[in-house]
Amino acid sequence: MGEQMNFKFLSGAVMPMVGFGTWNVTGASVTPTIDLALAAGYRLFDTATMYGNESELGEAFKVLLPKHNLERKDIFITTKLYPDDHGEKATKAIKKSLKNLDCEYIDLYLIHWPGVYGVSPKSPENARLRDISWQKMVEAVKKGLVKNIGVSNYNVKHLKQLLQNDHGVKPVVNQVERHPHCRQKEILELCNQDEICLQAYMPLGGGGNKDLLENAKVKKIANKLGKTTAQVLLRWNLQQNVSVIPKSCSKEHIFSNFDLNFILPEEDMEVLNTFPQTKYDWDPDTIA
Repeated sequence: MGEQMNFKFLSGAVMPMVGFGTWNVTGASVTPTIDLALAAGYRLFDTATMYGNESELGEAFKVLLPKHNLERKDIFITTKLYPDDHGEKATKAIKKSLKNLDCEYIDLYLIHWPGVYGVSPKSPENARLRDISWQKMVEAVKKGLVKNIGVSNYNVKHLKQLLQNDHGVKPVVNQVERHPHCRQKEILELCNQDEICLQAYMPLGGGGNKDLLENAKVKKIANKLGKTTAQVLLRWNLQQNVSVIPKSCSKEHIFSNFDLNFILPEEDMEVLNTFPQTKYDWDPDTIA
């Protein structure tokens, strides 16, 4: 069983450093998968309007929390604003997520993407609408609908822009693609400087892409330490104070991905920090 590590926000709220990603976890697989995750020790669950599974997760928690002797306050739920719901629509989107998840509050609500669907990536309208989205999220915090707010896929420019005008509530998380092939050094430094938690999605590399999991150098480190390559990759992020949200539907992986209570020696960290850089997922640099 892994040991749960936490990140303390400036607000005083606490978020588990290791969470469970639910992208592509839908339909009949939701309840058994969440059951395994709770049994393994995960208490942070990451979803998004875009994933289309909020209602199924809400139903699963209603059944599973009592089974595991847990209450709503014992878990941390993150969901995200659909890129089509920027601007004035954000308030309605938050309320819809609350209804889908069937709970009274959301622990963390993120702007999923700095761009707005249907708006040209280069248009200044993106910045104007995401600013309105943030204002609506600040209002939701004041009403108690949302406990904490943050962003996802924000680059240095987007994050600096928000920090200059945060309407009184600072983002607590920036969730980005991050793994040894995509280290995002500048955004990590900015988040550390402003005490924002950088959270890694796709921490094992691209969805369906096994480049990192099957990399000879990662395998060598894993074999030496008696760990899986996934554990090595997850620990690499954690040792830089970066939160991780791995996803899996396999019992073996769900448990081993949470069992991260070991240290990667400095020389192994250095090896992982020399990998060539490539992005597998969407690129926020295209958004004005």
